[in-house]
Amino acid sequence: MHCITAVIRCQPDQVPVMRQALLDVVEHVKANEPETVSYFVAQDNDDPCCFTTYERFADQAAMDRHNNCEAVAHFYAIARPILDGDVILVKSTELSIKL
Repeated sequence: MHCITAVIRCQPDQVPVMRQALLDVVEHVKANEPETVSYFVAQDNDDPCCFTTYERFADQAAMDRHNNCEAVAHFYAIARPILDGDVILVKSTELSIKL
């Protein structure tokens, strides 16, 4: 399984905007990306400015389609001006999972 973990920090006054932008991507994924196996978005309990995504793809082609889709481009158009630092992306191969 091909995976991406992203850690995203936004400016404190932009938390609702970032939250909605991330949830909009989730809605796109649910409706349009059957080969995106799962797509998790979380918000840090102690630091609401910090969000994490964990994205699981059937194969590299599915990951590439997701990363190059209009919904992701739209997310970054919203997110870039409100980020607090760089987005940390970790691309990985899943070794184990418990469902």
